[in-house]
Amino acid sequence: MNPITYLRFMPRWVIFFIDLFLTGMALVLAYLLRFNFKTELIDGSEFSRGVSYGLIVYGICFLAFRSYAGIIRHTNTQDAIRIWLMATVAVGLLYVAGQVTAHFYPFQLIPTSVIIIHYFTVFLLLAGYRLLIKEIFAYSPRFACKKENVLVFGAGSLGVTTFQVITQELTNPWKVAAFLDDDQKKIQKKLEGVEIFSTHQLPQLVAKYKVKQVIIAIRDLSPSRRHEVIDLCLENGVKASVVPSVSDWLGGTFRVNQIENIKIEDLLEREPIKIDNEEIARQINGKRVLITGAAGSIGSEIVRQLAGFDPKLLILLDRAETPLNDLGLQIREDFPEVSYRLFIGSVTDKLRMEYIFQNFSPDVVFHAAAFKHVPMMEDHPREAVINNVMGTKVVADLSVRFGVEKFIMVSTDKAVNPTNIMGASKRLAEIYTQSFGHSLEGRGTKFITTRFGNVLGSNGSVIPRFKAQIEKGGPVTVTHPEITRYFMTIPEACQLVLEAASMGKGGEIFVFDMGKSVKIVDMARKMIVLAGLQPDIDIAIKFTGLRPGEKLYEEVLSSVEPTRPTYHSKIMIAETREYDFEWVQESMQSLMEAAKLENDWNTVRLMKVMIPEFVSNNSKFERLDSELTGTGIRTSETGVMAGK
Repeated sequence: MNPITYLRFMPRWVIFFIDLFLTGMALVLAYLLRFNFKTELIDGSEFSRGVSYGLIVYGICFLAFRSYAGIIRHTNTQDAIRIWLMATVAVGLLYVAGQVTAHFYPFQLIPTSVIIIHYFTVFLLLAGYRLLIKEIFAYSPRFACKKENVLVFGAGSLGVTTFQVITQELTNPWKVAAFLDDDQKKIQKKLEGVEIFSTHQLPQLVAKYKVKQVIIAIRDLSPSRRHEVIDLCLENGVKASVVPSVSDWLGGTFRVNQIENIKIEDLLEREPIKIDNEEIARQINGKRVLITGAAGSIGSEIVRQLAGFDPKLLILLDRAETPLNDLGLQIREDFPEVSYRLFIGSVTDKLRMEYIFQNFSPDVVFHAAAFKHVPMMEDHPREAVINNVMGTKVVADLSVRFGVEKFIMVSTDKAVNPTNIMGASKRLAEIYTQSFGHSLEGRGTKFITTRFGNVLGSNGSVIPRFKAQIEKGGPVTVTHPEITRYFMTIPEACQLVLEAASMGKGGEIFVFDMGKSVKIVDMARKMIVLAGLQPDIDIAIKFTGLRPGEKLYEEVLSSVEPTRPTYHSKIMIAETREYDFEWVQESMQSLMEAAKLENDWNTVRLMKVMIPEFVSNNSKFERLDSELTGTGIRTSETGVMAGK
C-alpha cells in the first residue's frame, strides 16, 4: 500500500496518538521558547512534571471533543474550530491546575508563560499537519498519473465545489485547467489558484490546454444560455457535461461520478411547458383509464404522467409481454397507491377488447397502439391497415358502445400529406375517429386526435440507432444529407397530449408546436462529439439514400389545413377536411377486405382513393399515383367522398 493510500484509510487511534505526540512536541517547544532555547535554565523535574500532566489533560480533551475522528483529507473550518475549542479548554485546565498547585505547593505544574506559548504552538501543529495532509491529497494526484485537462464553466459556489471534488478524489481522470464565466467582474481573477477566463476565450483555452471536456457548474442556468454554451463546446470539438442539481446528489454528497454527460436530448429541450394540471386532474381523478400500446415509449410515459393524477384504475394493454411486465413493476414501485391491471393483447382482437370494455368500463381511452416503422409498413401494407386502421376502428367502436367519455388518439406528422403506407394508415385512423365523432353530433364519446412529430429516444427512433452505431465505432448512417425532422422529448409530447385531451370538446385534431426542424446529419455530428470523438475522423458518417416511403421534410399541417389557436401557445387545432361517416364506413369495409386478402396493390389503391393527398415517394407504389390521377378517381368531385 502506497503512503497516500495508507493516509487515506488511517485508523482513528493512529490519529489520536499522532495528536498526542504533536501535543508533547508543542509543550517541549513552548519550554524552549520560554527560556530562549537555553536548556540549562530548564528544571528537569519541573519539565517532566509539566509535559506529563499536559499530555494527560490533552488526552482527556481529545476523547471528549473527538478531534481525532474527522477525515483528515477533508479537513475544513469546522475541524479547525473544534481543535481551537479543545485547545482552549485544555489550556484553561492546565492554568487552573497550575494556580491551585502553586497555592498548596512551592512549585507550579506548568509555568503560566509556558501555557500561553503552548496555546499557540499546539493549535498550529494540530491544525497545520491536517492542512498539510489535505494538500498532499489535493496535489499528489496531479503527479501520480496523467490527468486530462478540463474546463469548469461557472466560477461560483457550485464551480468551487466541483473543483474541490475533482481535486480531492484520487481516482478521477481530470485536472481543472481553468474556469470559464460570463461575469466580466471575475475575469482574470483566480479561484482556488486557478485563473478565470471569459467564455468566448474557450477556443484559445482548448488549444492551449488540449481540453476535451467542459463541465457546466452553474445553478439556474437558463436553457437558452445552456444550449449556447454546449453549442460553443461542440463547435470547438469538446464534449460537454453538467453537474447535477443539489437535490440529485446521492445522500446529499457530490462525487465526480455524478457529473453527467450532455445528451442529444438535452440540446433539443425547450423552455418547460406549462400545463393546466388542475383541469387534467379534474378529468382523470377517480376515472378508469385505458391506455393501448401502454408499454411503448409514448404509451408508458402517458401512463406515468396519468398515475400522478390519482385515477381510479389504469388499464394497460400491449402485445409486448416483457415491456408490459416491466411497466407494471415500475408502477408498483413508483406509484404504490395507484390501482392498475395489465392485459396482453392486440387492439385488432375484437373479442379481447370487448372483454376489457365490458368488465372494466373505461371512462377515458388513450389510443397509442400503432405500427410506426415506415420501411416495414411499406413492405407490409396489410399489417399497417389491420393494426393502425382496423385496430383504431375496433377501439373507437367499443368506446362508443360502452359509453367512454373521451377517446384520445395519438397520431403522427407523417399523416400529413403522407408519402408512405404508415403515414397514410394513421391518416385513415384520424379520418375514421373524426368522422365518427361528427356523426354523433355532440352526443356520447368525444373523439380527439393529437398529432406531433418524432420524439427523442422513442423505440425505433434515430437517437438509439446512432448511439448504438457510435458505440460500435461507426459508421453512423444517415439517409440523406438534407433530411430534416421535428423533434420533441417524450415527456413534453405526453404533457401536450394530456393538455389537448383536457381541452378537447370532440372532433378536433390538435397539432403541436414542434419548434425548428433539425438536420439529421447535424444531429449525428453532435452526438459523435458528445461521445468525445471527432466526426469523419474517429467516426465516419455514411449516406445510404432515402428509404422506401421516406421524404426529406416532415410537415405538421398540409397545404389545405389552416389552424386556429387555443389558450395554450404550443397547441393549435387543424382545420381538416371533414368526411361523410357513411362513406368512410363503406370505404373502410372495402379496405379491410382487400387487406385480409393479402392484396397489397388493391389495398394501397383504396388508401390513395380515400386520401387524395397520399402520393408515394421512393416506393414501388408510385405508379398507382399516375394511374389514379389519370382516371380522376382521386378527386372529391367523383362523389365517393362527401366533404362537408
